[in-house]
Amino acid sequence: MIEFRSVSYAFEDVPVLEELSLSIGDGEFVVLAGANGSGKTTLIRHCNGLLSPDEGTVLVDDRPVCDDLIAARSSVGMVFQHPRDQFVAATVGADVAFGPENLGLPREEIDHRVDAALEAVNMTGRADDRIDALSGGEQARVAIAGALAMEPTHLVLDEPFTGLDDPARRSVLSRLESLSADGTGVVLATHDLRDVLSLADRVIAMDDGRIVADDPPERARDRLENVAVRVP
Repeated sequence: MIEFRSVSYAFEDVPVLEELSLSIGDGEFVVLAGANGSGKTTLIRHCNGLLSPDEGTVLVDDRPVCDDLIAARSSVGMVFQHPRDQFVAATVGADVAFGPENLGLPREEIDHRVDAALEAVNMTGRADDRIDALSGGEQARVAIAGALAMEPTHLVLDEPFTGLDDPARRSVLSRLESLSADGTGVVLATHDLRDVLSLADRVIAMDDGRIVADDPPERARDRLENVAVRVP
C-alpha cells in the first residue's frame, strides 16, 4: 500500500500540495488524472523519495519512505515521462540490470530478473540492442522493464504516452494490462484518459494540488467535466 498522510509540499515557497491524504491499495490500477501543473507529478515523486514532504508522511507498506529509501524504491518502480531521462546504460540488458545490481544481488538472480522483465514487455532476446537505436515505444517498454526488474509491488508511470505514436501507445497499454492482471499495482498519471479508463479500478483527479475526484471509472466521467483532461 502507498499512503499519503496530510502531505504538504511547496516549490520555491509556492504551495503545490496542501494537506493531501490518500491511500492506494496493492493490486489497484489507478489513473491519476490532471492537467499539466495540477500536482500529479509532484505527488507521485513522493512515492519513492524523489521528493520529500515539507509536512506530513508518505508510507509504502506501512513504512515511512524517508526511513528506508532502498525499500521504497524496491517496492515502487518509477517510469518517467521521457524514458531517456532514466536510462543509465547503452544497451537494453545493461540498463535493466542496473537496479538489481545496486541491490547487491547475486549475478544469477540479476540475470533472472532481467530475462523476466524483458519477457514481460515483449522484448525477449533484445538485451544487446542499443537503446539509442530503439523506437519511442520500445524505449518506453525498456523503461518499464527496468522498473519491473526491481520486482515492485507498484509501478508508477508519469505521462507514459508522451511522444508515442498509436501502435507504440497500444503496445505499452497492452503491457500494463498484462502486468495489472498478474497482480502488479499500477498508478498511471496522465492528462489523456483515452484507452485507460477501461483498465482502471479507480480514477483520482487532481486540480491545483488538490484531489477533486476519487471514483470508480464509470462514475468519474461526470466529475471530470471541470478538470482539463482529455476524456474519451
